[in-house]
Amino acid sequence: MIITKFGHCCLVIEINGVRILTDPGNFEFAGMGADPAMLPPVDAVVITHEHQDHFHLPALSAVLAKNRGIPVFTTEAVTNQMAAADLAAEILRDGQTVTVKGVPIIGVGKLHAEIYGNWNRVENTGILVAGELFYPGDAFTLPPSGVGILALPIAGPWMKIKEAADYAIAVKPRLAFPIHDGMLKTALPQHRLLSAVLPPAGIRFQPLELGQPFDCA
Repeated sequence: MIITKFGHCCLVIEINGVRILTDPGNFEFAGMGADPAMLPPVDAVVITHEHQDHFHLPALSAVLAKNRGIPVFTTEAVTNQMAAADLAAEILRDGQTVTVKGVPIIGVGKLHAEIYGNWNRVENTGILVAGELFYPGDAFTLPPSGVGILALPIAGPWMKIKEAADYAIAVKPRLAFPIHDGMLKTALPQHRLLSAVLPPAGIRFQPLELGQPFDCA
């Protein structure tokens, strides 16, 4: 499995030549001024929820124009917003499985982590890809056991770094890499802590260089 991070939660996950894009959001394609054309061709898109740092409609439209006919899997709210823009999507819910060119994707989780009570607490569906990589979106939902790779949120208004460390230790992957970090000027304090506390638990912590493919073998 090869993972290329393009920022925040925007990943291209490649398995045996099949590429799955996650959460093209406004951090990459609005706030940072990146061009969706920099993304490689993809076979499917997964959007975990409707918040703008995960779902940026202009960027998604550009991706779909470049990759005509590919499926988009997401929540009901995102599906409705896409429909209003004449774009099609399929709803993926907790416990459901879809397949992209032989690669299984299982929906895991129901709700965004709490920010403050029910304020802006929307449906959030993480994904387990090929039984190996778990990407939770904005939540600390526990996936099925046996996950090898964890996309680990490390910053945001709904979490603190202790929760990220505890979550990784509870999931027990062999490898964790940081996501949900687009709001940070520097992630060095978070990286230092996680690099200190995760290896003793048997978890390799590996920050990814933006735009550079990383082989998870």
